[in-house]
Amino acid sequence: MQYRSFGQTGCSVSEIGFGAWGIGGSLWKGGSDDEALEALHHACDLGLNFIDTALAYGQGHSERIVGRLLKERPERIFVATKVPPNNQEWPARHGVSLQAVFPNDHIISCTERSLKNLGVEQIDLQQLHVWAKNWADEPSWYETLLKLKQEGKVAHFGISINDHDPDSAIAVVERGWVDSVQVIYNIFDPTPSQRLFPLCQKKNIGVIARCPLDEGSLTGAITEETQFEKGDWRRFYFSDERKSEVIARVEKLKGLLREAGVATLSELSLRFCLSNKNISTVIPGMRRVSHVEKNLAVSNGKQLSNEILENLACHAWARNFYH
Repeated sequence: MQYRSFGQTGCSVSEIGFGAWGIGGSLWKGGSDDEALEALHHACDLGLNFIDTALAYGQGHSERIVGRLLKERPERIFVATKVPPNNQEWPARHGVSLQAVFPNDHIISCTERSLKNLGVEQIDLQQLHVWAKNWADEPSWYETLLKLKQEGKVAHFGISINDHDPDSAIAVVERGWVDSVQVIYNIFDPTPSQRLFPLCQKKNIGVIARCPLDEGSLTGAITEETQFEKGDWRRFYFSDERKSEVIARVEKLKGLLREAGVATLSELSLRFCLSNKNISTVIPGMRRVSHVEKNLAVSNGKQLSNEILENLACHAWARNFYH
């Protein structure tokens, strides 16, 4: 496992982290708690030391599973979690008031719940689960998180940026109010590399790259026959003509595997992310030991060539399947 500096926190984190949305069990179907805990332990055995979860993942269920892991592991594991929007709207609407989404008492009460779920006295990284550009001009959220940090309940804090909207975080990063940003970054959406990543490098802000496999699109496993259970949110993400559009674009990407010297589309996708040195850690979702082994094997220092990266730039795809 390779490690990277996490911005100004002074922490060194595994360049592949554990995305723990899927183990929450509410919007992702399949798998069990025992499988999830086994996957988490195996990931840590292989050197992973960064886990990203959220209070909203199964109404705290994901956090509680991570909490079980923390009790059973002797080593230091960096855990990031998130405060859900009080109005339960993902993503935040442009122009929505901060008080409708993150009033001070909500941030505090959610932090207390996460501390209890995780079984810890301090959260390594507390994040706001959605973000709106206009909140950079409303400091109450920052003051509340700073107070929690001064009280020792939070070590660091950051924001999780709205879907496909990396530039919405430019102003708050410029002001140095956050220790990290979490943002969608993958072959289909490389836009954070244009403005956000260079600014984060300049300001020494940690970067968490989420959705490196585009919710499963970039694994190459989605076919016309793929069906998702009722209640599995991917049933919406890949609804109607979207599945066919994904398959067509993925087939074109598969033609680069041999040239890139990789075995699978998942490997190509993760190496694409890791080839960007502005990224601190990439957090693919993992629910089983097999997922862990395949994903963590990519962390071996091998980089994609500039030629391959230039070819991949032609596969950017501006769209938003979250709506």
